[in-house]
Amino acid sequence: MKLPFWVNKTTWTAVSPKLLPFADVVSEDLPLSRLLRLSLFQVTVGMAATLLIGTLNRVLILEMGVSAWLVALMVAVPLVFAPFRALVGFKSDQHRSVLGWRRVPYIWIGTLLQFGGLSIMPFALILLSGDTHWPAWFSLGASTLAFLLVGAGMQTTQTAGLALATDIASEESRPRVVALMYVMLLVGMVISGIVFSFFLNPFSQFQLIQVVQGAASVTIFLNIIALWKQEARQPHITNPDRAIPDFKESWKSFAGHAQIKRFLITLGLGTAAFSMQDIILEPYGGEILHLSVSQTSLLTALMSGGALFAFALAARWLSKGHDPYRIAGLALLVGLVAFAAVIFAEPMSSPTLFRIGATLIGFGAGLFSVSTLIIAMQLDNLGMTGMAIGAWGAVNTMSSGLAISLGGLIRDLISEIAQQGYLGEALHHPAIGYQFVYHIEIYLIFATLIALGPLVLYRSKPNGSVMKFGLADLPG
Repeated sequence: MKLPFWVNKTTWTAVSPKLLPFADVVSEDLPLSRLLRLSLFQVTVGMAATLLIGTLNRVLILEMGVSAWLVALMVAVPLVFAPFRALVGFKSDQHRSVLGWRRVPYIWIGTLLQFGGLSIMPFALILLSGDTHWPAWFSLGASTLAFLLVGAGMQTTQTAGLALATDIASEESRPRVVALMYVMLLVGMVISGIVFSFFLNPFSQFQLIQVVQGAASVTIFLNIIALWKQEARQPHITNPDRAIPDFKESWKSFAGHAQIKRFLITLGLGTAAFSMQDIILEPYGGEILHLSVSQTSLLTALMSGGALFAFALAARWLSKGHDPYRIAGLALLVGLVAFAAVIFAEPMSSPTLFRIGATLIGFGAGLFSVSTLIIAMQLDNLGMTGMAIGAWGAVNTMSSGLAISLGGLIRDLISEIAQQGYLGEALHHPAIGYQFVYHIEIYLIFATLIALGPLVLYRSKPNGSVMKFGLADLPG
């Protein structure tokens, strides 16, 4: 019997590798099934990120009546752990163990922290809303602990997981393998945004408990699958008796170059520019444009979809030899258009323009994140993969957390001043606090462009070549 063309082996072997994204990243030692299974840890990180910065802030501010500044503070609590990402990466590089594992212990610890935080989070948030006879300090402490556990778990898992991904891949395919991990992070955000939107319509506290604890169960289940038989045991590398370098000296060696310092400053400013609105985007849509919980939850999916498209486009450009620094600059210009669209959505009463702006924010942020991640991978010094990825993650997370916290605080402060009439009759409007934050983000983008300018003069490699990173090279 003749097989249909879609299951015929001859049909697929005749297709150009350019149309098969995973074609050249897999090998006999690193099959596609193993790569996709490992990438599940990024799916759980994306799911947690969507829950923290997307769904929960809208629910807490509008449905549960928690102040925006307090929600922003809670979401920014994981910032406390952010500076330790570089240390986690370094420790996983130099881990001592008789079992011969370097990355697995850190990924597993991160998984347990993330699971524990999500397990207690819904009850802590209900207490935070005032639905309790317990004192206020108890609800604040419980919520802080929940967010801290989730944040520490996400950052530990992601740092060690990305380092493991580079370990198991060949030197040539490492950038593309890590790129797959990044794509799966965005896929996790898109899928979880849609799922959360479905299960929280209509909203109730009982539904909130089920959704958040369901995310905790999915996290530990997927991460166990992701870790199974991934890292080979190498006792000679993790020998407890061997000498290891000092972290301070290693960090000085890594970050002692002027190019790396300027890059980290640029990364911090750009990340803050795109992140400050994270805590207020959904409340803005709900309060000002009167969108439902379900509709605002979909905004996260739109932003993630824009980021996925940005990733594919960046891959095409990099395959043609474009400088990743210039791609980062283009991402900042897209951000200018995106924030302007969100600002004008209110006077024009246009939810459509608002959704377009949100999608462009995701596109610009994705383009900026992908280009800076590739640059960070090329800054690997002395073979310290964990250190390089940890430094990128530390600056990214710290800048994002500070920006999110300030975004909620500034929104509340400006709104209060406007409602008191201190800004005049023309600015006596509930949208002013939100729009003030978006204007600040525009100024931050200009500051980032100034910091980025000199870096364009640097080439991605000392010999002036640019790493290939095209669709045929991409694992996703």
